Amino acid sequence: MGVIQNVLAVIVVLGLLITFHEYGHYWVARRCGVKVLRFSVGFGKPLWSRTDRHGTEFAVAAIPLGGYVKMLDEREGPVAPDERHRAFNNQSVWARIAIVAAGPLANFLLAIVAYWLLFVVGTTTVAPVVGAVDPDSPAARGGLAPGQEIVAIQGDRVRSWEEVNLKLVAAIGHSGELRFTTLDEGSEVARERGLPVANYLVRQDPPQPLLSLGITPWRPAFPAELGQVLEGEAAAAAGLEPGDRVLSVDGEAIDDWMHFVEVVRAHPGESLALEVERGDERLSLTLVPGRNERETGTSVGYIGAGVAPVEWPEEYRREVRYGPVAALGQSLSRTGEMSLLTLDAIRKMLVGLISPSNLSGPITIARVAGDTARSGLESFVSFMAYLSISLGILNLLPIPVLDGGHLVYYAIEALRGRPVSEKTQAIGLRIGLTLVGSLMIMALYFDLMRL
Repeated sequence: MGVIQNVLAVIVVLGLLITFHEYGHYWVARRCGVKVLRFSVGFGKPLWSRTDRHGTEFAVAAIPLGGYVKMLDEREGPVAPDERHRAFNNQSVWARIAIVAAGPLANFLLAIVAYWLLFVVGTTTVAPVVGAVDPDSPAARGGLAPGQEIVAIQGDRVRSWEEVNLKLVAAIGHSGELRFTTLDEGSEVARERGLPVANYLVRQDPPQPLLSLGITPWRPAFPAELGQVLEGEAAAAAGLEPGDRVLSVDGEAIDDWMHFVEVVRAHPGESLALEVERGDERLSLTLVPGRNERETGTSVGYIGAGVAPVEWPEEYRREVRYGPVAALGQSLSRTGEMSLLTLDAIRKMLVGLISPSNLSGPITIARVAGDTARSGLESFVSFMAYLSISLGILNLLPIPVLDGGHLVYYAIEALRGRPVSEKTQAIGLRIGLTLVGSLMIMALYFDLMRL
């Protein structure tokens, strides 16, 4: 059932993002007087199609990993003399720039609308209160202690663990001090603390922003009951399922979830004998936690499982809600922030600060889409917005065959007054196809390695 839900989730997400992207091209092309021959969501043989009164065929094709808008163009076939003015290649360079740029811009617009809806409807987050600090960790050396609430990182305000993680991911490669602003429990006076790091999270796979600093978020006391089990991780390999309650590990009774987490973290790569309660049954399972290397050179265990939801105390909840006008400003800010984060991640991957194994392909996207769909509409919409931003940015990269590559050609044409030669564009096309194909193969390879 989980696989089916993942597939349905990715079809919905990619279908919506691709449709918006291609509709951007289509809408501006029509406004520029260009005849659109086909609007296709997906590649390959059409599963459904219809032709409107303008002669545009709308189609849904079999391979839902992309789409395209085919326009009348003399470079791709003969064009009747009375329709040459409607051919894409006969438009001004500025019209062609507008048509090509419209696809990525549509993705950014979709993200803005999605974030705006979330801010208007309102979201409830959990305050980023420190639950535990590992001895001799960067957090301990920086003065962080249990009960403190993190209110800013590097001078930027944070209100949830999601925002904390985003700020920490943006700091990958940082050496020196990470500036945390905190409030002590029961105090309203903020204090700034410096957490010493060196080459923070560099080539860590997967990145563990909080774990690397020695920070464990505060959680209310609750039983060691699993609410989520990630496919391909240690918990799933051991046969654990959502709803299982861990009673003991190697004969030691487990008091609550945090106790279970401490035991797992202390035994990376070691075989653990679990006694689990599943409904009316008691099962014996063998769990081997994965190994995560920390900056200090030590290893901690992780299993890829989450705790069952619990009721959080009111004082730890934070509601984020804005009026329609204020929400627009917040959505623009969030879209800009996520765009810069994505660009910075690409830069750091190119210079070797982030491992290429963090590339994600269709399998990982399907898994994450399914997980966020199960987590609720808020998580699903937020993931869709971020994926839309990523799609927009990737399409703007100056790689021939992508929208960004075409924009480079048209920018050169605008500057020098004549188009780039067909020969040069053909060479660029081959280079672009090689680059994009290689990236897709790498992403799929790393997807398969995560299974």
